[in-house]
Amino acid sequence: MSEGIEIPEEQLKNDVCKVMRNLFNRGMVSALGGNVSARVPNAKEFWITPSGIFKGELTPDDLIKLDLDGNVIEGFGRPSIEWPLHAAVYKVRPDVNAVVHAHNPVTLGLALAGIGLKPITVEAVMVLRRVEVVPFAFPGTDQLAKLVAEKASTGARALILQNHGIIAMGANLYEAEAIAETLEEVAMAQFVSMTLGKEPPVIPEREVELYYKLYKLG
Repeated sequence: MSEGIEIPEEQLKNDVCKVMRNLFNRGMVSALGGNVSARVPNAKEFWITPSGIFKGELTPDDLIKLDLDGNVIEGFGRPSIEWPLHAAVYKVRPDVNAVVHAHNPVTLGLALAGIGLKPITVEAVMVLRRVEVVPFAFPGTDQLAKLVAEKASTGARALILQNHGIIAMGANLYEAEAIAETLEEVAMAQFVSMTLGKEPPVIPEREVELYYKLYKLG
C-alpha cells in the first residue's frame, strides 16, 4: 500500500481484516477488543471493524462503512463503539487514511506506571517520532473523541490512551500497523532494560535533530 496511490475499496477492506488479524496474533488486541479503520485518501467515509465479532477472523463482509458523522453507508451489524474517535482523527488529519486502536499491554503498563517512552531505538526515532498521552475518558464517548482530536491535531503519529490502549495513525494501513507494533517493541525493550536495573540509553538529541533535518521530518 503506497502513499499517493488510490487503493480499490475491496482491497482496502481485505487489508483492514489482515491488519486486525496481525494485531490479534501478536496479542495487541483481544477477541472482541480493539478496532481498525481505513479510508480512500481524501474520502469523507471510512470502513471500520464491527462490534461484538471475533477480531481474529474478520472478513470484508463484516466491515461497516460510515461517514464522518457516524451514519452507516454500507454494511450490516454494529460498527465499533469507538467509531467517534476514528472519525475525529480523520476530521483533523487529512494526511491520515488509517487508524489502529489496539491494547498494547507493555506500552499501557509503562503508561500506568507513569513512565513515558524514550527514543532508545532507531525505530522509535524513525517510525514513532512524536507520541502524545490522552487523559482518561470512557470508550465510545464524545469526550474521548474530543481529547483524541486535540492530541492528533498536533501532528503526533501515535497516542497512548491512559488506562485504555493506543492509537496509531498512518497514511495507509500498514504504516499505522507499523506504528502500533513499534510502540510495543520500544516499550518492551525499555521495560526489559528497567527490569534489569538499567536505565536505557537514549539516542542523543543532536542525532535525532540531524535525522529529522536530513529527511525533512517534523
